[in-house]
Amino acid sequence: MAITEKPPLEIGPGDAVRHAERPLGVFTRPQGGRGWRDWLSTVDHKRIGILYGVSAMFFFLVGGVEALLIRLQLAAPDGSVLSADIYNQVYTMHGVTMVFLFVMPLAAAFANYFIPLQIGARDVAFPRLNALSFWIWLSGAIFLNTSWLVGGGGADCGWFCYSTNSGVAFSPSHGVDFYAIGLQILGIASLVSAINLIVTCLNLRAPGMTLMRMPVMTWMLLITQFLLLFALPVITVALFLLMFDRLFGAQFFNPDAGADPLLWQHLFWIFGHPEVYILILPAFGVVSEVIPTFSRKPLFGYEFMVFSGIAIGFMGWGVWAHHMFVSGIGPISVAAFSLSTMFIAVPTGVKVLNWLATMWGGKLRFTVAMKFAVATVAMFTIGGLSGVTHSVARPTPTTSWPTSTT
Repeated sequence: MAITEKPPLEIGPGDAVRHAERPLGVFTRPQGGRGWRDWLSTVDHKRIGILYGVSAMFFFLVGGVEALLIRLQLAAPDGSVLSADIYNQVYTMHGVTMVFLFVMPLAAAFANYFIPLQIGARDVAFPRLNALSFWIWLSGAIFLNTSWLVGGGGADCGWFCYSTNSGVAFSPSHGVDFYAIGLQILGIASLVSAINLIVTCLNLRAPGMTLMRMPVMTWMLLITQFLLLFALPVITVALFLLMFDRLFGAQFFNPDAGADPLLWQHLFWIFGHPEVYILILPAFGVVSEVIPTFSRKPLFGYEFMVFSGIAIGFMGWGVWAHHMFVSGIGPISVAAFSLSTMFIAVPTGVKVLNWLATMWGGKLRFTVAMKFAVATVAMFTIGGLSGVTHSVARPTPTTSWPTSTT
């Protein structure tokens, strides 16, 4: 039998009311005003989702300014808007900002706001841990960009930070150090959030809300959290090795010391290709909610949509080396990853066909949301088709070239 507490709330002389009974230990968020102090201390999943969303849009503007500087530099030959060194820094920080400081936190915003609502939970499993994950993420985002002020500039090795461009000899400023440590901080935040949301989906569903009754958006966000859970430790290891190389004289990526710079590429892309689906699966979930709503039809093939998302999550771990076709990994590896890249087009094609079947025969309402969803399907189809052609590996070129007979 649950123990209950009934604290009296004094309103005025002679008047007293009692709070509604609730079991001890059940989390109840504090009821307060709407001032900024409440936003700083909030543990409400909706407010934290809004904080993620607002912060992501701020860094979207930052990334947009960096993109504008890049395009201004490239607008005419021999541009003088940016020096070569500053261009490399802006180019790198633009990619880092858009991937880690915009798209990922925007997906976290949707996950925090909507998952408890869609599964009938009062909040996420660990509300205070949820708040902690946001503030760790924001701290990492700020730390990453302070390199402009105190690190001698931003990282200049590309957002992928290939070795040996990330070595001290090629990048003597502290920009790459801020990159390595900042991404580790961001990884901690995303890992904490992923565990929290996985537990929420598995343990806090309302009675009768089985896994196969969850909305497709929640399913796609859940798969995203599992990808984060297993992908982030890989990039964390790579970043630790890079940090020890630069700060403590280790030789993990130095070919002159007998190391293999391809180690960084493997570690990075084992994270980096699941990261592609970490970015796109939440959007798939949103599209899977918008299209049925404005087609006035249920989503076609719910089970196929769910299992195709799961298949994408599994197969996404077996295609990373298609980012390394020109690195000399060998013809057998190239052939294997070419095939896996072609096969992963199957579950993604299932989604496209199901979205089209949902719209077919429906009473379409082309609201702004519907137009964005239809454009997403079209653009993703174009990108998916080009992905299949890009998976065709080119044979190793010969050392001699045919000469003209004319």
